[in-house]
Amino acid sequence: TGSRNWTEVKQFNLMFGTKIGASAENSVDLYLRPETAQGIFVNFLNVQKSGRMKIPFGIAQTGKAFRNEIVARQFIFRMREFEQMEMQYFVRPGEELQWYESWKQRRLKWHLSLGLGAENYRFHNHDKLAHYANAAADIEFKFPFGFKELEGIHSRTNFDLSSHQKFSGKKLQYFDPEHNESYVPFVVETSVGLDRMFLAVFSTALQDETLEDGSMRTVLKLPAVLAPIKAAVLPLVKKDGLPEIAHKIIDTLKFDFNVVYDEKDAIGRRYRRQDANGTPFCITVDHDTLLDNTVTIRYRDSMQQERVKIEDLIALISKEVLPKYWLEKC
Repeated sequence: TGSRNWTEVKQFNLMFGTKIGASAENSVDLYLRPETAQGIFVNFLNVQKSGRMKIPFGIAQTGKAFRNEIVARQFIFRMREFEQMEMQYFVRPGEELQWYESWKQRRLKWHLSLGLGAENYRFHNHDKLAHYANAAADIEFKFPFGFKELEGIHSRTNFDLSSHQKFSGKKLQYFDPEHNESYVPFVVETSVGLDRMFLAVFSTALQDETLEDGSMRTVLKLPAVLAPIKAAVLPLVKKDGLPEIAHKIIDTLKFDFNVVYDEKDAIGRRYRRQDANGTPFCITVDHDTLLDNTVTIRYRDSMQQERVKIEDLIALISKEVLPKYWLEKC
């Protein structure tokens, strides 16, 4: 059982080992990185000096990491090869806990801006801290299998930079012109599992809805800023010049957004198809378009429709899907 008949203690390494070298005789042991953070730390001074950065500032990256998980499970939640989005934010010693609290709230606001529901998020503050940290918390998300870690925010002190400085013999200090002193910065880290982020968005966005008439629709309610296709342009019929106008609209929009053209099947079926694809907007060209140069724009989530001028489409869609407008919600 789990409480008796224990095996002997066995050696286990969370890192994947491999070898590097031109031949087996001359090869040396090598380990795949278990996190992306250390690449940022060793390049800290290069980035700071070349970018003429002043404290506080951050360095962010997306990259692969590898962990020899004993049990990889729950679809893409826990894998041996995964993607991380990390930021290391460098601050003055003594100010790290203030920035730690600030980044906790800023990161939560970023998650909430995706519209996945505030009830699906919660903080879990760590009681037991890693040896390098003086504060740590997780943003947990309610996955289909329960609340699990989505992002970690950690105050890593100056442990990483000090360790690299100690063992490399190279100074990793910042000269602060405001305080006229040199010091090893403290670090606040935010670390998101990109695969987990995808799982959180997808598992929440994919829904089966019962409509007022009793029919069902499958809809992928992706945040508009993340949706791969922003709009579908649909001629009501494949004649009377409507496809030609639809293609002109495509040509107008395609330089700003990823858009598609669809003329197959009845308009209702095309709406359902785009709902399932997660397309936020459907733009329908009908016979009234020939008279007043307006189209019907349909919103995926509410299924509401309104008439708009063709010339206003770019501005309308931009406010919903472009990051520069979406970031105003953060």
